[in-house]
Amino acid sequence: MSLNQKIKNILQLILKKENFFFFSLAITLFVFDRYTKSIILNNFSDNAYYINDFINFNLVWNTGIGFGLFHSSSDLIYNIISLLIACVIVFLITITIKSEKFDKIIFSTIIGGAMGNFYDRLIFKAVPDFIDLHYENFHWFTFNVADIFITVGIISFLIKGVFLDNK
Repeated sequence: MSLNQKIKNILQLILKKENFFFFSLAITLFVFDRYTKSIILNNFSDNAYYINDFINFNLVWNTGIGFGLFHSSSDLIYNIISLLIACVIVFLITITIKSEKFDKIIFSTIIGGAMGNFYDRLIFKAVPDFIDLHYENFHWFTFNVADIFITVGIISFLIKGVFLDNK
């Protein structure tokens, strides 16, 4: 089978009615993430905005993965992490096509968030994180809307695997 035929087959699977909805969900989440980041990037003259005693908007640039894990100044490590993220996105798209409807929602949520952060890695060479949850002197990792989508998707997948698949 030629490369053109393989691409055509993949596009036909994605454009199937049941898959099209879920990939539209992923694109919608991606667009929402981009929108929130553009508001922060376009309106921050300084790096912190106090909201209340539990949340601030504090722009930081993350070269690691979610919540600043594996942060590195090495271009090699950054590029390896970016390549791994791209592979995970392609893998998730592949299994989304073959999944049941509830799983498609979960994977689409993860894909939407992952594409948002991957876009930033390609365009800015770092991901803008800006949501700073805190209580007194304890601060959680600074994160963004895409991280929320990824986290909700992973937690949903784990809950489904532990509680729903065993019944």
